[in-house]
Amino acid sequence: MCERLPAGPPIHRAENVLRAIPVSESDNVGVHRVSNSDVVLQPFSMDDNRTTSRVKTTTRVTKTTRLVKRAVAVAKAPPIGSAAADWSRWPMGTTFRLLSTGQMYRVEDYGWALSGRNTIDLYMANQREMNSWGAREETIQVLQWGDPQQSLQFLQSHQNYKHIKRMVLELEGRQKEAAALR
Repeated sequence: MCERLPAGPPIHRAENVLRAIPVSESDNVGVHRVSNSDVVLQPFSMDDNRTTSRVKTTTRVTKTTRLVKRAVAVAKAPPIGSAAADWSRWPMGTTFRLLSTGQMYRVEDYGWALSGRNTIDLYMANQREMNSWGAREETIQVLQWGDPQQSLQFLQSHQNYKHIKRMVLELEGRQKEAAALR
């Protein structure tokens, strides 16, 4: 889930404004559409009663010859990182936030070193980031739980590995048998 911010004032872009261009002094001169960026206006109708629209938003900062900057609003969800965990504790698809940094992650992987432990591995883009993070205890906020049944279905076909067998047994509610797998 992304955090929603209040909307700012409308952005008036010069390329979307109709301008009258005097071509001659005669009365039959109309209004011409002028665009600095060849933006094609989308058709619009008051009869269209849809409640949602699909739009493309982009981010850019441009300079004009008068050194005026214009920014276009961004409507983009924050990036969600990848994490690995014991799927019997945090099922595949669980999304959480690190309270210390605000970063969000989704559980997409598992590993033998994580099975039966209260540990989550966070994916880092490079060795330097990984080393600077190190190993630490963090408080997390679960934003959305993954589906334990979906995790179980995926893991059942890979039970010839002990760490996967342990997660399957725990997902099936057979904790004593799972604990005996040492």
